This record gives sequence, structure tokens and C-alpha cells, in this order.
Amino acid sequence: MRGLVSSLRSHSGQHTGRRRRRQAMADETAPPPPSWLPEGCTMLADGEYDVIVMGTGMKECILSGLLSTMGKKVLVVDRNNYYGGDSASLNLSNLYKKFRGGEAPSSFYDQLGHNRDYNVDMIPKCIMACGKLVKMLLHTKVTRYLDFKSLDASYVYKNKKVYKVPATASEALSSSLLGLFEKRRFRKFLMFLAKVDKEKPETFDGLDLPSMTMQQLYDHFGLEKPTREFVGHAMALQLDDSYLSARAMPTVEAIRLYCYSLDQYGKSPYIYPMYGLGGLPEGFSRLCAIHGGTFMLNRSVDEVLFDSEGKAWGIRGGTEVAKAKECLLGDPSYFTALQKCKPNGKVVRAICFLNHTIPNTNNSQSLQIIIPAAQASRKNDIYVVMVSHDHEVTAAGKYVAIASTTVETNDPESELQPALDLLGPIMTKFVDIVNLYEPAADGKADNCFISKSFDATSHFETASNDVLDLYERVTGQQLDLTINADKAAAEGDDM
Repeated sequence: MRGLVSSLRSHSGQHTGRRRRRQAMADETAPPPPSWLPEGCTMLADGEYDVIVMGTGMKECILSGLLSTMGKKVLVVDRNNYYGGDSASLNLSNLYKKFRGGEAPSSFYDQLGHNRDYNVDMIPKCIMACGKLVKMLLHTKVTRYLDFKSLDASYVYKNKKVYKVPATASEALSSSLLGLFEKRRFRKFLMFLAKVDKEKPETFDGLDLPSMTMQQLYDHFGLEKPTREFVGHAMALQLDDSYLSARAMPTVEAIRLYCYSLDQYGKSPYIYPMYGLGGLPEGFSRLCAIHGGTFMLNRSVDEVLFDSEGKAWGIRGGTEVAKAKECLLGDPSYFTALQKCKPNGKVVRAICFLNHTIPNTNNSQSLQIIIPAAQASRKNDIYVVMVSHDHEVTAAGKYVAIASTTVETNDPESELQPALDLLGPIMTKFVDIVNLYEPAADGKADNCFISKSFDATSHFETASNDVLDLYERVTGQQLDLTINADKAAAEGDDM
């Protein structure tokens, strides 16, 4: 027995010796660590990338996808274990935990149904059918990963009632939103806009559209103030009334986009992803991964690393470090502590669960309502988006309506009351008040390119503008959005 043990020890010693020699040889042949790697640290993933993206919010994922298709080597990290960041889609249990902490009681599920039936968007935004986001989706062919469905209707608030937004000449004549003579004036206005081509001055009917203000254009057609309100806020999606003194052409183009988008689907100009907006960041993330991007969820960023000139060159998480040869890009939460962002107000959102459609909306299963600021004696509009089982985001027979606005007082929830009054009985409600941030600089001096927080609007037009602005600042070139939605559909990229 002693001989056997001795023999085993001898063999064990031989194996240990061989392992040590192999390790020594490996150490001798291994390349030295890169010069940029701090002492005591190891490389995160592949170590060196062109661009490091922090966060998997909608904007960050779109940009990661776009940059990867340009041949950039991209690393995306997120402190969360899910995609979407602040704009994520949550099931019932995660929603309850986020707002009330702990596990939801059984009565919560008894009231609303199965957890698996829900994908509740924290920041719901409708997609203009022929808008900039759709063009990005078609440009990158991310549409192949997603399914969309149009919203049933778009409404506007007037005198404490909601009315369907008329967007065609025939709707103008039948709408109860307009008086008899105003119908004819508005119909004439829409017919004029329908033929306008900004590249052909002969279509302007003698008007100086490039120079005149929107106020002057309204005056020319004799439109009344309530008509101007819903045209500017519910069709052109202007955020306030400063557009009235600005050049008319941008607003004319915005109204034409609304009408053109409506023509694509017939019921409303908006579409919404099946299973919620969470599919959008996942779709662009998939695009990025296909082009070589690396994604790391549940990965904290403990430090953004800067050189002696104040330029960001990498990130550290624990003892792991990654280098960005070109720039860092991310949402404000990764840069606020570095004094790279500045406050830009607050938004209040109320997530309301209903067991009925919104009254006076023709039993619409999905819709948008815009309450122009002047109708609620406010400075900022109030928005409502309602979706349901029709888009596979709730259980059958249940609806989720989310009201939002920019905070103006010390009682944010009360500012949503005009919207909440429209909803009818509410089963349960979650209220969220969030700070908004925007970058303090354009990022060119310190290599930190930061997105803006999502605003209160119920559409993606402002968010799309931020993506396009970031893309141009990072790459030095504008994104080609000349793709035509209906042409792309005819070629097989159906929405």
C-alpha cells in the first residue's frame, strides 16, 4: 500500500511539474498587456473597441446598430439585466416591484390577470408611420425582426371632450370638432397643403412660404384659434406656440407628414410594435450583434476613464477595463455624476390599468390623445397613449393608458387630472416623476456623447431628432433618410 501511495505521489508530482512548465511557457509566449491597461487590471471582453455604448435604451441601441453597420467595433454595456433602460417594457411583477417594492399580492393578479400577458412600456411613444424612426428601421432593415400594427385613432381635446383629429378634406367636412364655416376654411387649408412641394415654388399659390410665419399662413386661410391649436399640437406635433412666429415651411412639412402617414394605414398616422416598445432596442441590438457588436448586460460601470487632456478613453468595471479608440456614448445616468449633464425639467407619468376602452373614443382598442396646453391653461401639452391586447401588451379585456406631461407645479400628479378625467374608472395606477437631463456639451471636446432624457411627448419625433443629432456629432455625417416608406414596403420591407 505504501508503495502505491508513493507511486501516486510521484505521478502527481510529475503532473504538477508539467503543468507549471506549461504555464511558464504560456507566460513566456503570451503577449504583454497593452500599454493603456492600468496596472492590476484585466481587459473587459476584447479590450479595445472603436465605440463603447453605455446603456441599452432605445437611442443607445439605435446608435449601436447604426455604428456597427459602418464597420465600427462596438461594445455595449448595461447595469441592468434587461434591455431598454428607462424605456423598458415590464411585466406585472417587475412593474409592481419597481413602483411599490417587494412581491405583488395575489389580489393584484386576480384583478389584472396573468403576469405573462403583460408588456407595459415605461415610456410609451407612438411611431409616425412615415416618420424618421420608421426610415431608420427601413434603412437598417430592423423591420425584419419586428411586427407592427397601426393605432386605431388619434384624438385631440377641446372643451373637456375628445374629438378625432380630421386630417383629410372629407374628414374636415364631417368633423364635429369644427363649425360649419370653419370646416370649409380648414378643408381649403388641407387641400392647399396636399399640393405643396417645397422644391417647386409654383405650388405655393403665390404665397412666400419660405419667408412667411405660420401665424401669417393661418391668417391667410382665416383659421380660428381652436383649429390652430389642434393643427399645431395634434398634427404638426409642436411642443409649444413659439412655432407660430417661426417660418411656416417646417410646420407645413410636419402637417404633410401627418397626413401622408395617415394615408398609409387609414385609421391613424401612428403604428406601435406588437408586444410593446421593448422589441425596438432588442431589434437594433440584434443588428449590432450581427455586425460584430458585443453586448454585456448586468455589467456596472464604476468609472469613466479620462486622459490628461480630459478626453474619455475607456471604462472600468471592477478590475476590468475596456478602451474606446473613438468615443463613449450613453444615456445621462452614466454621466450625471461626472458633471457632464444639466437638468432640463421633470416629467410626470401615470400608468393606468382599465377594464374598458376610453369613453367617447368609438371603442378604440388603441389610441393617442393630445390635450393642447391652452385647453388646460398650461404651458405644456398633456399626452395619453392607450394600448391593449390588440398589440399583445395586456391580457384580453384589459387596457393600459399612460398619461404624461412636463411638470410645471409642486403637485405633478394633479397636472395630469384633465387626462385622468377622460379615462373613466381606473383599476389601479402607478405614478412616476422623473428628472430630465441633457448633455452640457456636444461631446467633441471630451469624447463623451450623451443622449437626452425622454421627454413627455407621446411620439418618437423628438427622440428621433436626438438620435440623428448624436449620429452626426459622432460620425461627422448626416444619416441618409431618403428611403421612402411605401417604396420600401413595395419591395418587401412591410411594416
